[in-house]
Amino acid sequence: MGTFLLLMAEASAVGGELAEGGAEGGFGLNTNILDTNLINLAIIITVLFVFGRKVLGNTLKTRRENIETAIKNAEQRAADAAKQLKEAQQKLEQAQAEAERIKKSAQDNAQTAGQAIIAQAAVDIERLQEAGAADLNAELDRAIAQLRQRVVALALQKVESELQGGISEDAQKTLIDRSIAQLGGGV
Repeated sequence: MGTFLLLMAEASAVGGELAEGGAEGGFGLNTNILDTNLINLAIIITVLFVFGRKVLGNTLKTRRENIETAIKNAEQRAADAAKQLKEAQQKLEQAQAEAERIKKSAQDNAQTAGQAIIAQAAVDIERLQEAGAADLNAELDRAIAQLRQRVVALALQKVESELQGGISEDAQKTLIDRSIAQLGGGV
């Protein structure tokens, strides 16, 4: 850049001397490099091409490297994400299989427990029926025994009342005959 400024300063000095000489003679060529656009433009383009090519090349190279790095990172992240997705899908499949196994096991256990409850209920019903029948038979036997006792008590009461009032001869004879018949003897 320093070389460029030096060249411009020299060109300006030479152009100034020529312009002064042309002004004295009436006809002159404006060689002032700063005043002429075409020459200035050519110099700027040349300077930009010479010096800017390296800067622009370095900038583009850096940008390309950054883009390539970003693409590689994105591809790596995509590969990692695909791997994690595959692992998550496998875990999901395993979890679904485990859930299905647990569900089937629970259904089997529920069915077994239901059958056991039904069997136990049948045993309990049978036991209760037997206990009820035994209680009923015991109650029936007790009622029969009470009725017998009551009949015997009433019979004894009737006999006592008849005995207190006296027994007629016909009744005594009938009673004796019946007692003998019950004992196994005959008349």
